[in-house]
Amino acid sequence: MVTLQPITLSRRERQIMDVLYQKGRATAAEVLGSLPDPPSYSAVRALLRVLEQKGHVRHEQSEGKYVFIPTTHRNKAKRSAIRHLLKTFFDDSPEQAVAALLDVSSSRLSEAELDRLAQLIEKARWCQKSL
Repeated sequence: MVTLQPITLSRRERQIMDVLYQKGRATAAEVLGSLPDPPSYSAVRALLRVLEQKGHVRHEQSEGKYVFIPTTHRNKAKRSAIRHLLKTFFDDSPEQAVAALLDVSSSRLSEAELDRLAQLIEKARWCQKSL
């Protein structure tokens, strides 16, 4: 089993990575246009350079522009975001997070989704017992 090391991203870096994951690849201007309450263009360029230095993105030159592409696997970024969410809003408690998710989406969950959640819980139980 591969253990994914946590990545640490600022709020803006996470937002930029989200744009890149959604688009697959984007210029700084495209990233800027997709950010909520966007900073300046130069701030986006600086953050993209930082993300590149951290190894989370790379760039290619296309038609005289830098096009940025995520290099960090989305699953690794998701895990980092979930850890941040748990720590920030749920006192590091997965139980509290799941309870909140069920509270806001319980009326929209199908029987199949509820069954899948039950299977995931059983799998987690089994993994705990085998430790």
